[in-house]
Amino acid sequence: MSLKEQLKEDLKTAMREKEVVKRDSIRSINTMIKQIEVDERRELNDEEVIKLIQKGIKQREEAIAQYSAASRDDLVAKEQEQIDIFMLYLPAQASDEELETGMKEIIAQTGATTMKDIGKVMGAATKKFAGVADGKRINEMVKKLLS
Repeated sequence: MSLKEQLKEDLKTAMREKEVVKRDSIRSINTMIKQIEVDERRELNDEEVIKLIQKGIKQREEAIAQYSAASRDDLVAKEQEQIDIFMLYLPAQASDEELETGMKEIIAQTGATTMKDIGKVMGAATKKFAGVADGKRINEMVKKLLS
Protein backbone atom coordinates (compact mmCIF):
# COMPACT_ATOMS: atom_id res chain seq x y z
CA MET A 1 0.00 0.00 0.00
CA SER A 2 1.40 3.38 -0.97
CA LEU A 3 1.78 6.16 1.55
CA LYS A 4 -1.02 8.18 -0.06
CA GLU A 5 -3.39 5.20 0.18
CA GLN A 6 -2.39 4.71 3.81
CA LEU A 7 -3.16 8.38 4.52
CA LYS A 8 -6.56 8.02 2.85
CA GLU A 9 -7.45 4.95 4.93
CA ASP A 10 -6.21 6.54 8.17
CA LEU A 11 -8.24 9.67 7.41
CA LYS A 12 -11.41 7.59 7.06
CA THR A 13 -10.65 5.81 10.34
CA ALA A 14 -9.91 9.07 12.16
CA MET A 15 -13.18 10.54 10.91
CA ARG A 16 -15.16 7.46 12.01
CA GLU A 17 -13.54 7.46 15.44
CA LYS A 18 -13.82 11.26 15.79
CA GLU A 19 -10.06 11.74 16.31
CA VAL A 20 -10.00 15.45 15.50
CA VAL A 21 -6.24 16.06 15.78
CA LYS A 22 -5.35 13.04 13.67
CA ARG A 23 -8.02 13.93 11.09
CA ASP A 24 -6.81 17.52 10.80
CA SER A 25 -3.15 16.47 10.61
CA ILE A 26 -3.81 13.98 7.82
CA ARG A 27 -5.88 16.56 5.98
CA SER A 28 -2.96 18.96 6.26
CA ILE A 29 -0.63 16.37 4.69
CA ASN A 30 -3.16 15.66 1.94
CA THR A 31 -3.45 19.38 1.23
CA MET A 32 0.33 19.66 0.77
CA ILE A 33 0.28 16.66 -1.57
CA LYS A 34 -2.67 17.97 -3.61
CA GLN A 35 -1.06 21.41 -3.93
CA ILE A 36 2.06 19.96 -5.57
CA GLU A 37 0.10 17.52 -7.73
CA VAL A 38 -2.21 20.23 -9.07
CA ASP A 39 0.54 22.81 -9.59
CA GLU A 40 2.92 20.42 -11.33
CA ARG A 41 0.27 18.13 -12.91
CA ARG A 42 1.91 14.90 -11.77
CA GLU A 43 1.51 12.19 -9.17
CA LEU A 44 3.87 12.20 -6.19
CA ASN A 45 5.64 8.98 -5.19
CA ASP A 46 6.21 7.86 -1.59
CA GLU A 47 9.69 9.41 -1.44
CA GLU A 48 8.31 12.83 -2.41
CA VAL A 49 5.44 12.49 0.09
CA ILE A 50 7.98 11.74 2.83
CA LYS A 51 9.87 14.92 1.92
CA LEU A 52 6.62 16.90 2.15
CA ILE A 53 5.87 15.41 5.57
CA GLN A 54 9.38 16.32 6.75
CA LYS A 55 8.83 19.85 5.47
CA GLY A 56 5.55 20.01 7.40
CA ILE A 57 7.30 18.86 10.57
CA LYS A 58 9.99 21.50 10.13
CA GLN A 59 7.35 24.21 9.67
CA ARG A 60 5.57 23.12 12.83
CA GLU A 61 8.83 23.05 14.80
CA GLU A 62 9.49 26.64 13.70
CA ALA A 63 5.96 27.57 14.77
CA ILE A 64 6.54 25.94 18.16
CA ALA A 65 9.65 28.07 18.65
CA GLN A 66 7.67 31.22 17.90
CA TYR A 67 4.72 30.20 20.07
CA SER A 68 7.08 29.35 22.94
CA ALA A 69 8.67 32.79 22.69
CA ALA A 70 5.19 34.31 22.89
CA SER A 71 4.23 32.06 25.85
CA ARG A 72 1.36 30.43 23.92
CA ASP A 73 1.52 26.98 25.47
CA ASP A 74 -1.89 26.04 24.08
CA LEU A 75 -0.66 26.52 20.51
CA VAL A 76 2.65 24.80 21.28
CA ALA A 77 0.74 21.70 22.44
CA LYS A 78 -1.45 21.74 19.32
CA GLU A 79 1.55 21.92 16.98
CA GLN A 80 3.36 19.18 18.92
CA GLU A 81 0.35 16.88 18.56
CA GLN A 82 0.44 17.43 14.80
CA ILE A 83 4.18 16.69 14.68
CA ASP A 84 3.57 13.43 16.56
CA ILE A 85 1.00 12.35 13.97
CA PHE A 86 3.21 13.43 11.05
CA MET A 87 6.01 11.26 12.50
CA LEU A 88 3.79 8.17 12.17
CA TYR A 89 4.11 8.41 8.39
CA LEU A 90 7.89 8.72 8.24
CA PRO A 91 10.19 5.70 8.01
CA ALA A 92 11.89 4.72 11.26
CA GLN A 93 14.52 7.33 12.05
CA ALA A 94 18.16 6.28 12.22
CA SER A 95 19.59 6.06 15.72
CA ASP A 96 22.57 8.20 16.66
CA GLU A 97 24.82 5.12 16.52
CA GLU A 98 23.62 4.18 13.01
CA LEU A 99 24.02 7.76 11.88
CA GLU A 100 27.53 8.01 13.31
CA THR A 101 28.62 4.70 11.73
CA GLY A 102 27.24 5.71 8.34
CA MET A 103 28.86 9.14 8.57
CA LYS A 104 32.26 7.62 9.38
CA GLU A 105 31.96 5.44 6.24
CA ILE A 106 31.06 8.46 4.11
CA ILE A 107 33.93 10.50 5.55
CA ALA A 108 36.33 7.66 4.77
CA GLN A 109 34.98 7.32 1.20
CA THR A 110 35.20 11.03 0.45
CA GLY A 111 38.60 11.44 2.13
CA ALA A 112 37.34 14.37 4.20
CA THR A 113 39.67 15.47 6.98
CA THR A 114 38.74 19.05 7.90
CA MET A 115 35.66 21.26 8.13
CA LYS A 116 36.52 22.56 4.65
CA ASP A 117 35.38 19.18 3.28
CA ILE A 118 31.92 19.41 4.86
CA GLY A 119 30.24 20.03 1.48
CA LYS A 120 31.45 16.73 0.02
CA VAL A 121 30.30 14.80 3.07
CA MET A 122 26.91 16.52 3.34
CA GLY A 123 26.10 15.82 -0.30
CA ALA A 124 26.68 12.09 0.07
CA ALA A 125 25.12 11.92 3.53
CA THR A 126 21.85 13.62 2.61
CA LYS A 127 21.38 11.11 -0.22
CA LYS A 128 22.22 8.11 1.95
CA PHE A 129 20.10 9.17 4.93
CA ALA A 130 17.15 10.68 3.00
CA GLY A 131 13.99 10.09 5.00
CA VAL A 132 15.69 8.47 8.00
CA ALA A 133 17.55 11.52 9.34
CA ASP A 134 16.93 15.21 8.82
CA GLY A 135 19.56 17.60 7.54
CA LYS A 136 20.08 19.21 10.93
CA ARG A 137 21.02 15.91 12.61
CA ILE A 138 23.29 14.98 9.70
CA ASN A 139 25.02 18.36 9.82
CA GLU A 140 25.59 18.17 13.58
CA MET A 141 27.08 14.67 13.24
CA VAL A 142 29.41 15.77 10.41
CA LYS A 143 30.64 18.73 12.44
CA LYS A 144 31.19 16.49 15.46
CA LEU A 145 33.21 13.97 13.46
CA LEU A 146 35.26 16.44 11.43
CA SER A 147 36.22 18.75 14.28
